[in-house]
Amino acid sequence: AGPRPVPAELTDGNSEHLKREHSLMKPYQGAGSAAMPLWDFQGSTMVTSQYVRLTPDERSRQGSIWNRVPCFLKDWELHVHFKIHGAGKKNLHGDGLALWYTQERLTPGPVFGSKDNFHGLAIFLDTYPNDEATERVFPYISAMVNNGSLSYDHSKDGRWTELAGCSADLRNQNHDTFLAVRYSRGRLTVMTDVEDKNEWKNCIDIAGVQLPTGYFFGASAGTGDLSDNHDIISMKLFQLMVEHPVEDETVDWTKIEPRVSLLKSPKDNVDDPTGNFRSGPLTGWKVFLLLLCALLGIIVCAVVGAVVFQKRQERNKRFY
Repeated sequence: AGPRPVPAELTDGNSEHLKREHSLMKPYQGAGSAAMPLWDFQGSTMVTSQYVRLTPDERSRQGSIWNRVPCFLKDWELHVHFKIHGAGKKNLHGDGLALWYTQERLTPGPVFGSKDNFHGLAIFLDTYPNDEATERVFPYISAMVNNGSLSYDHSKDGRWTELAGCSADLRNQNHDTFLAVRYSRGRLTVMTDVEDKNEWKNCIDIAGVQLPTGYFFGASAGTGDLSDNHDIISMKLFQLMVEHPVEDETVDWTKIEPRVSLLKSPKDNVDDPTGNFRSGPLTGWKVFLLLLCALLGIIVCAVVGAVVFQKRQERNKRFY
């Protein structure tokens, strides 16, 4: 599906479904101090009157901001107004920003300023390619669902655990940049509005996603040897009015495990070090190897069949 014209500030035209207890908007209450009634922040995070800066454009910084109120909505859409900018030129900036819906909160770590092996959903806005062999265009947006057993591999830009993703020119823009994350009836959709067109453009669309209720929304960012300003201007959560099957009423949504029922391996998990073909496009040398293996298999079967037939013929002649 192509871009759909929707005003960046609205979900289905129902602004009355804005959930203020899960939303961060100007004027920020307690700006410039540690007293924010619905949000906690840590690390290098600085709250001003115009934005929440998770990291300044300085090396080796981490910062995050987390909602204090657990979310018990089954269907929701999160709109994030953000800005990533800095003095670094091409490939001399980093590392990126992450949006979270997780069981854990306020736990610093190596994954864009937050903890690894998390439980829940992460959307990564990665601005620096750590994998030199990558053919992706950065900045790159990707999604990951984790039950605590998976680790994010920075050296491969999270490729082994990525569900889907897209490139987006979201850094150092002079206009507003937005990202929307929709979760409804097991379907995860991520859309961008970064081209100053006031319309959503599809980035990620995955079915079969199961996320518990009772988790927390947050945002974090990190810098290393390279840096950027990572700013959150607003995070607005909307409740989606969706009908569910009757059997869903018997489910304890706080107890389910985060998981994804995929029909195939995560997107772009190609060239597995074990030598397996994992969801990569069957082109080039892979096609050649597959055809060669098939041809060798046919030859082996033909030879074995001929030998067996000859043995039977010889045995029949002996007993004739």
